[in-house]
Amino acid sequence: MGIKPKKVPMRMCLGCREMRPKAELRRIVKSPEGEIGIDLKGKAPGRGAYICLSEQCLKKARKSRALERALETSIGEEIYERLEAEIRAQAGE
Repeated sequence: MGIKPKKVPMRMCLGCREMRPKAELRRIVKSPEGEIGIDLKGKAPGRGAYICLSEQCLKKARKSRALERALETSIGEEIYERLEAEIRAQAGE
């Protein structure tokens, strides 16, 4: 018997609405306490939403309020600013 290839978890980006491997996306999480944060490891408990590391996807998700709908809460400006900074840092590599 052969070894089955490991299944790659896929998630949808809220900006471009494309299915991508989970590792390529950034997870934004709403904790059980209601706090919003960026989950770098993808393991934090709570409701999660995924977005590509591109400025266009972030702008689309922000304009359509897709993150707020997915997390069922309002998202502060600081979360968007942290995401923008992370995207710029990623592009600088």
